[in-house]
Amino acid sequence: MIQSIPKQVTFDEFITWYPENSEHRYELHDGVIVEMPKPSGKHSEVAGFLNGSLFLEITRLKLPYFIPRECIVKPGESGYELDVIVLDSKTIGADPRWEKASTITRGASAKLVIEVVSTNWSDDYAMKLEDYEALGIPEYWIVDYLGLGGRRYIGSPKQPTFSVYQLSEMGDYQVKLFRDSHPVESAIFPELQLSLKQVLSAVGA
Repeated sequence: MIQSIPKQVTFDEFITWYPENSEHRYELHDGVIVEMPKPSGKHSEVAGFLNGSLFLEITRLKLPYFIPRECIVKPGESGYELDVIVLDSKTIGADPRWEKASTITRGASAKLVIEVVSTNWSDDYAMKLEDYEALGIPEYWIVDYLGLGGRRYIGSPKQPTFSVYQLSEMGDYQVKLFRDSHPVESAIFPELQLSLKQVLSAVGA
């Protein structure tokens, strides 16, 4: 269950407060510290498989991207730790918080962010989506491997769904849904051969 610490803090206060070597994960949601649910083993497997697949594609094509071990995305007075994030080697140096705090504040620093859905699915489909869109991150994937999201997001009947949000010229996200063996269509990785079925098969889900 998600628990909030009912006190408004700034992002810098949150970073200073964050306990070292904590067994819990925390995020800052509009100034409120939130204890996040610990990822299940399967959740971690899915994130790891995606991380590995993208790393291989980056290496194969010699793309100027990298996947950091740790990174916080800071939209306003929020701070999110993503399941996977792909950063741009050419632009990350201009982000003022990157070198000292592994934090990005500019959409141009990232090429792709990925959230693997768990029980707090509404954060991924609503709050975080709006924040990543406002920050100008070009592409956002929501990997709902259990089909937990609301029907307005993944349709009815609910089923495992790979949602790919891409930033339009107007600055808003446009979404496409992918299921079963249909390859994901990514503007960031246009040659990537990846489907939800492959992900589920790889982790035994």
